Amino acid sequence: MSNAVHRWVRGGVALLLGAVFVYVCAGLSPYFLNNLRLQQFVEELTQRSETATRPADSVQAQVVEKAKQLGLPVEAGQVQVEVSGGSARISVRYLVEVNLPGYTVRLHFSPAAGR
Repeated sequence: MSNAVHRWVRGGVALLLGAVFVYVCAGLSPYFLNNLRLQQFVEELTQRSETATRPADSVQAQVVEKAKQLGLPVEAGQVQVEVSGGSARISVRYLVEVNLPGYTVRLHFSPAAGR
């Protein structure tokens, strides 16, 4: 093969790999961004003084509701709320399965804040 053909082949492969990279990033990035939003929400909750005076299940329900608004599959059992001594700690552990053509990616997230 000539140099011109090699350049075309390399360029085509590079273009294909670039397209795959963009596709994968586009499929995964919404989950990372929404996890970041949930992390920020949890941090804000733990910084509010009234959070430490509320029942843990009430705070837990608020976190679950926010996760649902963000399209994240978080259930009450995945949210741990500890309230003591005028402060609160919130931790969330959840899994998102993203189905890409020919492959399923399992993303594990664990936003937490407090104390």
